[in-house]
Order: sequence, then C-alpha cells, then structure tokens
Amino acid sequence: MQGNERSAAILRENAKWIPGGVVSLNRKSDPNICFVKGSGSQVEDADGNRYIDYQAGFAASFLGHNDPDVNAAVLRTIEQQQVLMGAGPTLLEGEFAQLFCASVPNAESIQVTTTGSEATYHALRIARAVTGRDHIIVMQGGYNGWHNDVACNVISQRADVGGFSSPGEYPFDGLSAGVPKSHSDLVHVVNYNDLESVRYIAEKYPVACILLEPILQNVGIVKPKLGYLEGLRELADEQGFLLIFDEVKTGFRHALGGYQSICGVVPDLSTFGKAVANGYPLGVIAGKKKYMDYFVDPDKSKRVMIAGTFNAFPLTTAAAIATLKKLSSAEYQVYTHVERLGALLEQGYNEIFPKLGVPFYVARQGSAFCTYFMDHAPVHYHDILDNHDFDLDIKYRKNLIKEGIFNFPAAIKQGSISFAHTEDDIVKTLEATERVIKSL
Repeated sequence: MQGNERSAAILRENAKWIPGGVVSLNRKSDPNICFVKGSGSQVEDADGNRYIDYQAGFAASFLGHNDPDVNAAVLRTIEQQQVLMGAGPTLLEGEFAQLFCASVPNAESIQVTTTGSEATYHALRIARAVTGRDHIIVMQGGYNGWHNDVACNVISQRADVGGFSSPGEYPFDGLSAGVPKSHSDLVHVVNYNDLESVRYIAEKYPVACILLEPILQNVGIVKPKLGYLEGLRELADEQGFLLIFDEVKTGFRHALGGYQSICGVVPDLSTFGKAVANGYPLGVIAGKKKYMDYFVDPDKSKRVMIAGTFNAFPLTTAAAIATLKKLSSAEYQVYTHVERLGALLEQGYNEIFPKLGVPFYVARQGSAFCTYFMDHAPVHYHDILDNHDFDLDIKYRKNLIKEGIFNFPAAIKQGSISFAHTEDDIVKTLEATERVIKSL
C-alpha cells in the first residue's frame, strides 16, 4: 500500500479556505485520508490505495457505495428534469411518505428533513410543545446531532464527567462553545441502561422527553438490558413525557421497521437518517399522528414550525424510495445476506482475537459490529471508560488501515457491513485482522 501524501496535500490546501481543512470536523482523523471513489464494498483514496470499507459514511451506505439501483433512480429524476420550486409539494414526497409508513408500522405520519440532526431538533420541539415542559434527558456516550440540546457528552473524559453514579446525572460536557448556560441547564445526562437515573430526573424536573438511540451505537454496540426499553416506555407514560428513539443509525440497518420493530417497544416519536437513502442526505421525523399533527396545529401557540427549502429534494427522495424498495424486496433478501456476513465476521473474530492474549468482546447487531478490549459486553459508557483499552483499539484500527481494511480510526466506533460486501470481503478482512493481531 502506498502512503497518503496526496490526501495530506489536499487537507493542507483545503485548510487555506476551510477551518480544519474538512467541512465536517467529525470526519477529521489520523490518518486523515481523502477518499475519491467508491463502488460496492470498496473505496479508493487520492493516492490510489484501495480498501474494503466498514465506515460507510458513518453507516449511511447500507446497500454499498453507489448502489446501481439507487443511482439509476436519481438519474431518472435528472433526466425527467424534476424540480424543487419552494412552492407546493414535490412529485415524490407523498410516494416516499406512504412507502416509509408501510415500512415502519409505528410511523403513522412523517415529515422529511435533509439531515438526522434536523430530525432530532424537530422531535425535541414537538415534545416540548406537547408537554409544555422544557427539560430533556439524553444518554452519556450517545450522539443525537449538533444542536444545543444534544451537543454534549459524546465521548467524554472521566475528568469532565466523573465516575459512575446512580441514581443521578452527569455534568453537561459540551461539544461546542456558544451554548448558553441557561440552555444547557435544561439538559440532563444519564447513563444508558440506568432506569433509576431516568426516574430520578423525571421526579426532580419537568421533563418533556427522553431522546436515545435504542442501541447505543455512537460508542460501538451497547445493547439494552432485558426490560430497559420497556421500562422507559412505562416511565414515560407514568411521568407524562415523550419517548423518542433516535434511529438515525439503528433504523433501516437492523430491520425494515427499525429497531423498534425488533424490540417491540413503541416510541412516541422516532428519527431516521443515514441508511434511509443509502447515503444521500435525508432525514425523517416519524411517530404517532396526534404528535406529528403539532406541525399543523390551528392554534399558533401550539404549532411547531418545520421548514427547509431542500426537504424532500427530488434527487434524495428518489434515492430513498429506491432504497426502501430494495430493502423490502424478496428478491434481494438484504437482511438475510448481511446477517450471514455479520455472523461470519463475528465467528472469525472470536477465533482470532484470543491469540492477542488480552481480554476482548465482539459486540454485534446484524451488520453493525465493534470489538471491545474488555472481558464482557458493555452496559453503558462508564463501563467502557473503566474497562476498555482505548490505546490498543486505536493501534489496532490504524494497523488494519495499512492492510487495506478501513474502519474509522477512533476507538469504539462502530463498523458497518453493507449489502454489497461479499463472503470474500469477510475472508480477506479476517486474514488481515490475523496479520494485525500477530503484529500487535
């Protein structure tokens, strides 16, 4: 494999005009590679290096990069000269909404955004309008977007949040300057899988909602304890706040009906993005009609504003329709395929990692996976903070990149298998992993 000189030069040149050299600083990493081409499970960088990809745009390209069916649908909208006027509906948004609601049984109606962060922003507004309350609960280690309410406690240091405490809450560890203190005071951070802390906050403050990934995937794959999500549903009903699932990452990657269809817990609202349009920029707020109708409430004091010139832009909506049709297709059997590959990868890891001679645990949900260097399945972020070997994780990922296997080079970030991956990709990945384990 060649070096990354061209990628480094692009970053230096970009930095003359773009702070940090990257338009989303969540994408900046070490090594910072400029990828220029992608097809299926493979990507190529500016220096001509090829990789088997498990980053997939933070899990967005579930069908694989430049899926031919999705791209063909996009091209048709161009050839038909479809237009976004900023007046009236577009041709495709109604078709998409009907298909989405048929795919996600718990979605009685939807609104469309351009990003997942916008979707969570609107969901919080609805919750506050419905309840007349201002306080919200979010998860330590979760990621729900860039806005003031949720730009906190993503991958915090112990010095910033302290040790594990339950029942209780953790300091607001902001990701951004410019968040008013009065605003952050409305946000309460608890650990995932800790029902007692949710109850503690709900009994102490007027809580409008709890917003969480039903599987905590921002820090790998942290699954709910038995009864946890059901307990949240019961607490929300008892205390009068809304339960919001952020399914931007879990959504269509785990099941056509979202993770809510797997766990059997019905949220009041849910948000989607990433995989819904196979990497094209589109987000969704979905939920119970009585709450979604706050967008059109005749009472101005209750009405929740939603706007966005490029919401349901024809190209992205066409991509989303094509993606949902392919995911639901009996011909392609997408979920059967990725489950088989995920199981194959997990089995291989469980045979290879003991050779490293350190504790490990392979966590997986369908096509999403993460290897922790600790001896048990993680329960919450503090569990990872206390037990995971972060330095070894980063060394492992950087060495894999040298072997042509790309997963984001930051500790505890999820890996994502796509429908375009093959058994041969998994075999090559395991062979590279074994070489890396021997070198470590």
